Amino acid sequence: MEDFDSYSLAKTYFDLREYDRAAFFLEKSTSSRAIFLHLYAKYLAGEKRKYDEMTEMMSPVHNKNFKNGALKSLRVELEARYKDDKLDGFGLYLYGVVLKKLELLKEAEPILLDSIHRNPLHWGSWKELSSLITDREMLNSIQLPNHWMKEFFFAHTCLELQLNEDALKHYTLLSEAGLGDNTYIISQMAVAHDNLRAVDEAVEILAKLEKVDPYRLENMDTYSNLLYVKEMKAELSRLAHRVCEVDKYRVETCCVIGNYYSLRSEHEKAILYFQRALKLNPNYLSAWTLMGHEYTEMKNTSAAIEAYRQAIEVNRRDFRAWYGLGQTYEILKMYFYCVYYFRQAQQLRPNDSRMLVALGESYEKLDKVVEAKKCYWRAYSVGDIEGIALVRLAKLYARFNEDDKAASFYTKFVEQMEQLGTADTEEQCQAYRFLARYHLKQQNFEFATSYAHKCCEYNETKEEGKAILKEIPNKRQSAGTPNVDERQAVEDLGSLTRQPLSSTSHGNGNTPRQHLSMMNLTFTP
Repeated sequence: MEDFDSYSLAKTYFDLREYDRAAFFLEKSTSSRAIFLHLYAKYLAGEKRKYDEMTEMMSPVHNKNFKNGALKSLRVELEARYKDDKLDGFGLYLYGVVLKKLELLKEAEPILLDSIHRNPLHWGSWKELSSLITDREMLNSIQLPNHWMKEFFFAHTCLELQLNEDALKHYTLLSEAGLGDNTYIISQMAVAHDNLRAVDEAVEILAKLEKVDPYRLENMDTYSNLLYVKEMKAELSRLAHRVCEVDKYRVETCCVIGNYYSLRSEHEKAILYFQRALKLNPNYLSAWTLMGHEYTEMKNTSAAIEAYRQAIEVNRRDFRAWYGLGQTYEILKMYFYCVYYFRQAQQLRPNDSRMLVALGESYEKLDKVVEAKKCYWRAYSVGDIEGIALVRLAKLYARFNEDDKAASFYTKFVEQMEQLGTADTEEQCQAYRFLARYHLKQQNFEFATSYAHKCCEYNETKEEGKAILKEIPNKRQSAGTPNVDERQAVEDLGSLTRQPLSSTSHGNGNTPRQHLSMMNLTFTP
């Protein structure tokens, strides 16, 4: 090989992270491998200087002004070599990365495609191209080489686009093709289940993965997020101690420990560990998003907004960051901004009822009733697990005196809650009260009696339930229907009460942490 001595020396400096020295000793090299190492070392030297400047700041939230100063000169040099057809697959990959960093996305796509065709086994090119895919149509139309790596690409991109069912199909095919024990595929399937809100399945898969590969730290941050959502304090504590023993200076370790402190409501300590993770890797998406959640818990809205925007700059597909921005502006009562950010989150997760309910609430506060109704109905149609959409719809119709429709949605709500065996004390008792009054007004005395009895099971509506039961005999008489003696039933309710169910939600206030598992914007209001 040409330039073998200089290449070997430069590679040694490169491995020691002395990128400027590595680039310097390869300036006069002519072989394709040496040229790539020379250019890549210059790129990483610029990235290293940028990160070093960022870590000198008191808080990583203020890093948005730092750029890699080597990008423009690298682009000129790579463009010249590309026109002379002097770039191999790896050189094309670097050219695509530089163009992407300069936000020249349309120019980067064909370059990365060319890199993949020349070197289909280079996963880095596939991942960079995946980040440029915006929807299913673009994914299906792109011309890729007929190579087995294409299946990994489709699975990864579907997961990024929140096409989780499709991603699971691709990963299942890969598993059945003989890669069933591959830890990467297993972890990606866990992420897909998490995105589908199948938390128990995701936890089970990651717990098995931990046993299969106990020293693996990849995806342990996702595992800690799931344990946080399920409020499994003991398990999260055990995981935090284990990852700390494996490697205390990994970003995943810092994230796990941050989640542990957050679950204990020690938000300052949690932020400290998320900041530590960002000093290790400023492009670590989970830390930006989780730090935004912590700042929101502490009501530090300006810091939360900056953290979420940095998360979006790292990955614009992070729906949690968009949703968090909407939540933060909701605290500030800036509802026009809420609509914009919740809409972005909803576009990324079109079948997630939480996004639609949040968007509907923002429309409602802006008195855009028609849009709010559409959002709530859509949330119910896609599967409103919490039952929030039905309550919001019922209240909205009741507010405009459309009692028939309000009663219909309240009835669906209480049926759903009773069927699932869940209980939201405040919402259910209010629903029973409305339905009792509605059916009394409609002279449906049997339904009115039934719902009034249920009102008496709650302290909040007990007295009103008794009052309705006392009204029913008089209403029957005036309606000319046979009178039924219900006075004894009213007296029997004297000792009947039902204590409100204790809340098991974590944290306080309406924050992204409670709603979710867990920048240089083109448009920033």
